[in-house]
Amino acid sequence: MISIKGLSKSYGNKQVLKDINLEFPKGGVYGIIGENGSGKSTFFRCIAGLENHEGAILSDLPNLKNELGFLQTNPDFMSRITGWEYLKLLCIARDINDDDFERQNIFDLPLAQYAETYSTGMKKKLALLGILLQHNEVFILDEPFNGVDIHSNIIITEIIRKLKSCGKTVLISSHIFSTLSDNCDVIHLLKDGKFVKSAGPDEFEQLNAGMREFAVGNSLDRLNIR
Repeated sequence: MISIKGLSKSYGNKQVLKDINLEFPKGGVYGIIGENGSGKSTFFRCIAGLENHEGAILSDLPNLKNELGFLQTNPDFMSRITGWEYLKLLCIARDINDDDFERQNIFDLPLAQYAETYSTGMKKKLALLGILLQHNEVFILDEPFNGVDIHSNIIITEIIRKLKSCGKTVLISSHIFSTLSDNCDVIHLLKDGKFVKSAGPDEFEQLNAGMREFAVGNSLDRLNIR
C-alpha cells in the first residue's frame, strides 16, 4: 500500500501539486492521465523520492525508495557507459549478484555499445530492463510506450500484466488511453495539480469520451477540413 497524504509541490511561486490525498493498494495497476503540465511527472518524482515536497508519502514497505523502480519519460545515462555496465550498476545498487544480461535482454539491445548512443526508444528499453532486473516491488512507468516500436509495446504490455500477476504495484502514465484502459484497475485524472476523477473499468469509456470532448470540442470545425 502506498498512501499519499496532503502532497503539495511548488517551484518558486508556481504550485504544481495541490494537497493530494490518494491510496494505491498493493498489487494493482494504476493509470495517471492528464494534460501536459498537469503535474504527472512531478507527482511520480515525489513518490520516487527525487523531489522535496510537503505532505507525506507512506508505504507498508520498510523503505519505499529502495523497493521502487522509476522509468522516466526520457532516461539519461552517464557518458561512456555501456548498456551492460548500466545494468550491472543497477543490480549492484540492489545487492543483486547477476550479470547474465544477454540471456535477459528481451529487447535485443546492443549491450556492448555506449548507452548514450542509443536511440530514444532503445534508451527507454534499457532503463526499463534495468529496473526489472532489480526485482522491485513498486514500478513507476512514466510514458513507457512513448517512442517505442510496436513490437516492444507488445512486450511492455505483457511485462505490466506479468508484474500484476506477481503482486507488484504499478503506476503508469500514458497519452494513449487504450494502453491504460487495457491494463489498469483504476485510472486517475490529474488536472491543474489535483486529482479530479478516479474511474474503474466500468467507467473507462465514459472517462475517455469526456476527455475527447474536452480536448476536441468544436475545434476541428475551425480547420474546415473537406
